[in-house]
Amino acid sequence: MSKGDWLGEFEQVVILAVLRLEGEAYGMEVRREIALRTGRDASIGAVYATLERLKDKGYLRAREVDPGGQGRPRRAYQVTAAGSRTLEQALAAISKLREGVRLRPRKAVE
Repeated sequence: MSKGDWLGEFEQVVILAVLRLEGEAYGMEVRREIALRTGRDASIGAVYATLERLKDKGYLRAREVDPGGQGRPRRAYQVTAAGSRTLEQALAAISKLREGVRLRPRKAVE
């Protein structure tokens, strides 16, 4: 994986939320899913910026959805094959780093 291919923590969270939403991944729904699953209140601006950055990297695809005369079109996101592969690699790397690591040291350092 080259340096530009690494996913940051929030990018991983956003991709996972898009995957969970299965085709209904509009910006506001992604934000709600993140809040619901993580308890993290992400700003809508951060969510949209991350969605667009992931799209520009080729990890997400966006399509305009016509709301049928009820407002302006919305953009729905889907994870691409490259996005799935990159997420799998990032999660595998974290898993390998965690192997054998005690999350609670025997003697806490204060």
